[in-house]
Amino acid sequence: MVRAARSYHHGDLRAALVEAGLKLARTGGIGALGVRELTRSVGVTPNAAYRHFADREALVLAIAVEAQDRLAQTMLDRMKAIRADADPADRALARLRAVGEGYVHFAMAEPGWFELAILTRDEPGDDSPQPTIESRVAPPYQLLVDALDGLVEAGVLTPAQRPNAEVACWSTVHGFADLATRGPLRAQDPPILDALATYVVDTIIAGVAAPPR
Repeated sequence: MVRAARSYHHGDLRAALVEAGLKLARTGGIGALGVRELTRSVGVTPNAAYRHFADREALVLAIAVEAQDRLAQTMLDRMKAIRADADPADRALARLRAVGEGYVHFAMAEPGWFELAILTRDEPGDDSPQPTIESRVAPPYQLLVDALDGLVEAGVLTPAQRPNAEVACWSTVHGFADLATRGPLRAQDPPILDALATYVVDTIIAGVAAPPR
């Protein structure tokens, strides 16, 4: 007996394809996101996907947006543990630490999704440094910017120290994440990686927040 193809209401297939993409990418990364594999996993033909996405790139970018949101949520979840009655400076530093540690631990826990989350697409005429997908600033990057702005508001950073601080922070934590997931540190035991991640994040925060000379 031939199994009938699944029937989707308008708009449901797009969401189903994105969700299927997240499942495939979780273990296989971007390389697992073939249109045939994705459509087969939800029981439709490849042509059905093209009614919602112009091409494979558009489909992959839509899945990447969801991966970015999950990375951002990891950071936000860590922020929830910060005491509401803490000193404003301590809260601001803790928010930046949550961003950095959230980034690294997401990369180590979900390398397939992390590969998607750092995917970018250059917009025509856009020479700004922030990563963008579908004309939006990536939420994890925005959380980093907001956390650094919060340090200025709390008096931890001076306005003169603020420019380009996000580049220093981002480069440091991304470099460690890359070493821990694809580089020579990937063979280390998880407790060692956790300790190193804490050290790296604390070190860059100390450097960024150090009093100006």
